[in-house]
Amino acid sequence: MMAQYRKIKSGLPPDTLLLFRLGDFYEMFYEDAVEGARILNVALTRRGQAPMCGIPYHAAASYIGRLLRAGRRVAVCDQVEEARPGKLVRREVTQILSPGAHFDERMLAGDRNNFLACVCRAGKSYGLALVDLTTGELRVTETEKAEDLLEELQRARPSEVVCPSEQQELIELLRPEFRILNPYEDWAFAPETAGPALMERFGVRTLDGYGLRGRPAAVGAAGAALHYLAHQLRRDVSHITEARFYRASDCLATDVQTLRNLEVLEPLRRDAPRNASLFGVLNRTATPMGARRMRDWLARPLGNAAEIIRRHDAVEAFLGRPDMLEELRRVMDRSGDMERTLGRLSAGQGGPRDLAALRLALERLPKIRNALAELNREADSAPEGALFREEREASEPSLLRELEAQLEPCPELADLLARAVVEEPPAALKEGGFIRDGFDERLDELRRASREGKKWIAELQQREIARTGIQSLKIRFNAVFGYYIEITKANLAKAPADYIRKQTVANGERYVTPELKEMEAKILGAEERAARLEQELLKELREEVLRRLPALQRAARALGALDALAAFAETARLYDYCRPVVRDEGALEIRDGRHPVLEQTMAEERFVPNDAELGRETQIAVITGPNMAGKSTYIRQVALLTLMAHAGSFVPARSARIDLVDRLFTRIGASDDLSRGQSTFMVEMSETANILRHATARSLVILDEVGRGTSTFDGLSLAWSIVEHLHNQVGAKTLFATHYHELTELARRLPRVRNYNVAVREWKDQVVFLHKIVEGAADKSYGIHVARLAGVPRPVIERAKEILANLEEAELNLAAGARRGARRPSREALREAPPSPQLDLFADWSS
Repeated sequence: MMAQYRKIKSGLPPDTLLLFRLGDFYEMFYEDAVEGARILNVALTRRGQAPMCGIPYHAAASYIGRLLRAGRRVAVCDQVEEARPGKLVRREVTQILSPGAHFDERMLAGDRNNFLACVCRAGKSYGLALVDLTTGELRVTETEKAEDLLEELQRARPSEVVCPSEQQELIELLRPEFRILNPYEDWAFAPETAGPALMERFGVRTLDGYGLRGRPAAVGAAGAALHYLAHQLRRDVSHITEARFYRASDCLATDVQTLRNLEVLEPLRRDAPRNASLFGVLNRTATPMGARRMRDWLARPLGNAAEIIRRHDAVEAFLGRPDMLEELRRVMDRSGDMERTLGRLSAGQGGPRDLAALRLALERLPKIRNALAELNREADSAPEGALFREEREASEPSLLRELEAQLEPCPELADLLARAVVEEPPAALKEGGFIRDGFDERLDELRRASREGKKWIAELQQREIARTGIQSLKIRFNAVFGYYIEITKANLAKAPADYIRKQTVANGERYVTPELKEMEAKILGAEERAARLEQELLKELREEVLRRLPALQRAARALGALDALAAFAETARLYDYCRPVVRDEGALEIRDGRHPVLEQTMAEERFVPNDAELGRETQIAVITGPNMAGKSTYIRQVALLTLMAHAGSFVPARSARIDLVDRLFTRIGASDDLSRGQSTFMVEMSETANILRHATARSLVILDEVGRGTSTFDGLSLAWSIVEHLHNQVGAKTLFATHYHELTELARRLPRVRNYNVAVREWKDQVVFLHKIVEGAADKSYGIHVARLAGVPRPVIERAKEILANLEEAELNLAAGARRGARRPSREALREAPPSPQLDLFADWSS
């Protein structure tokens, strides 16, 4: 047996843990046992000189999940024949699982993809392929910059990254960022190898139709991804039927730090509720497919006005028919996860319940398509509104019309599955009974034989009771002895002479008769043949699904997009969102805008709306005001509304003009990066440097308290210089929240800088925050008042007031020419600073 183990182990990829089936356990041996026992916290024992540990067969899934979460590959080796005395049972590896290639529903999140990433370099370009085995999705892109590659990977959050084993520079780039990095054979990434493999997989003669012409790095990454899955992990990739190339420039660029700072996908606090993020408040999808699509749209907002307008048109069409919106959402609610259902069936992982789920989804497609067709007819016949006529004429055909065409119902397949599979199939295949009576004559005949045999058994029991006079006599069954007659100890004397004793148990004896064993053979033979036939029929049904796989996948993707659009519309309906006007002229004008998350999560008070206006006249808004007044909320709000508009959503405002932005940058919050030895201020300056290097005149920049992590002089000087640079050299629209009131002086020196503050009212030594953004500079920070609200002890508050009074007096003395008593620089000194050279980057926006 150990020789068999070693032979199977030698054929596996390196660093793969082998689970070797022995009876009711999966065993691990040698180094695998040591590693497995450590991860799973199970006992490490020995078989001879070999270390070993085991996990129960019936609970293997939970243990395998823990191994995958630890980043390990797992090969499952099963017994593929019945064990016979004196003969070594045949065993084979039935599946190899990895963090990026598994179907464990307990580990998969329904609202996000589980990507395996393949990365390579060819010439000056990096290729990236993202494949989700559970949905059959393959995305491919290419970039020349390493930082752009890392940004795209971090946004995708792959569970596993694969790269060429000989590209050491690439490995060193990736290793600090990704815990699970698996080097793979270089030749699999070579374009001359990967290209033909992709064409063979997709059944085409050229990859031009997938946007891969002249992109050797992208071709290499995509081909290697499929090769790794098919050969290294021995997975079926037949459901990966196409590659979709995308350009990062087609999207509004949002780095991972921005997504985190704005809490776009997840809240910053781990203990926060799920709806404390933008995705959380917008995700009113009815299906997991729709949730994944919405998450993707928020992580990669559109950068093309025509595509944005097509989504806005779809949302507006739904809002025009709220009755149809409600009906569509109700129908979609029972469509399930069609994408992953198809993935499991294609990969041989799906069972009868997946077929039943697919039937339910297919039965709903005609209703969804008919409703969509009616909506499209109404939209086609409706007069165009003057506000969006220009944009609509420039856009592509209706998105809803496109989705309607992709929703192919496949009625023949739906009818076949309805006739073949019972309404509620059992969870386990071995239980059988998932094929309907009447679907297959052979199966019906075998089931009749089994039922009649069991009826005969029941009749035999009554006859034997009458013959022996033993009222407690029972005919039972177990997997070891088959059918037997059981008589209690009190009645053993009444056992007939023709009973053959089979087993003694605590309460009596078990017997068989020739007649009973003969019928047992007939019953068990019929049941065994019926079980085999059901498996054959299940395989045939899977093959019928695979014949229609491309059309089914298109329908599933369309259903996900439709669900996401309907969810956008439902949120807009519930919270009175408006449709933003989107052009390419550099304007940002929001009237009565609201924070989309706080508006829904604030339980005790009404959210105060605010205006925002940036563009040719006002490029930079310097926002001052006390803590807790709402500066940070306001600048985040403007950024979130910009992102929502680009993603295709309506926005919480009375009206909005949000023109195209190429990149969205944020520098918010303070945190150390101890793993890299970076202080709070170092992290702050690194993020600021990234903004200053990459922002353009078409970007939106959000800066919150930049410079506060160091001394007052240094921080103020840096903040001043950063604003000057953004104004004179970059030209990006910027919201800069600060407690450095000296920065308000910049509005006098730079033509496109405006001062704003958060209004407050003082009443009886109390401060009332109005949360309203008004023009002009704040005159106080009210820090002591905020400290009192936070519960700082009264003696500390009183002493702080004395110190503040002394500092303010010193400031007045300084203004009068006295010796300086405070460390803050005076406005007079700032006015004397030499001006920075200016460039008018708004002279020609279209350039």
